[in-house]
Amino acid sequence: MHVDLLKDIILTNIFSYLSLHDLRNSSLVCKRWYRLLNDEDNDVWRLHCIRRLAEEVLSSDLLSSTPTYKAKLKAFYHAWNPEDCSRNIYIKPNGFTIHRNPVAQSTDAVRGKIGFSQGRHAWEVMWEGPLGTVAVVGIATKEASLQTHGYIALLGSDEQSWGWNLVDNHLLHNGDSQGNYPMLNNAPKYQVGERIRVILDCDDNTLAFERNYEFLGVAFRGLPEKLLYPSVSAVYGHTEVSMVYLGPPLDG
Repeated sequence: MHVDLLKDIILTNIFSYLSLHDLRNSSLVCKRWYRLLNDEDNDVWRLHCIRRLAEEVLSSDLLSSTPTYKAKLKAFYHAWNPEDCSRNIYIKPNGFTIHRNPVAQSTDAVRGKIGFSQGRHAWEVMWEGPLGTVAVVGIATKEASLQTHGYIALLGSDEQSWGWNLVDNHLLHNGDSQGNYPMLNNAPKYQVGERIRVILDCDDNTLAFERNYEFLGVAFRGLPEKLLYPSVSAVYGHTEVSMVYLGPPLDG
């Protein structure tokens, strides 16, 4: 076996046990280590995925929009936060999907693990169960409520959250409707299973959406310069919602 190849195999095994923080530091040591760690689909990232991600999610099409092992791992670290959701919601073993328990007269929400205040970010949301009377996708600060009595559009009900109600195509913020969205005549309603792409531009302070790879336009402008988290709120019992972080959006 060629000596350089043997060195890469040994390095790969060592790197597969390091934390992400240590991997970032390791990539700065020398060109060889940078080259090895800059390959987002090699065995370093594959082994990290195998150790951290559920086998069912790696073999499913849920992560089909994340083409490399490193991208899948990044999506996992940005997924729904089991410590930051309503008591009526739990995160399924796959790590990416919430399940809302059938609790009457309650609206329940969840936030992602990581919030954003700089740069441009995109993630996909898939509603994999009935929408019910209210199903809202958008963003929230840490101050936004995650549970309330009754069936309401919780996301968008205060000044700490912004949402798009997929049931009636209304934009919501501070408890008020901000108009119809998208701005189309007879805009089609969301179909269960469709992928909604959320695009947060912290540099331009805007929030926009795509559906089926069609850009629907800017939904909100003038967002505050504070940490903003992916979020959804739901009312229907046993409904499930997945979220997959994609990274910076691709223009065009």
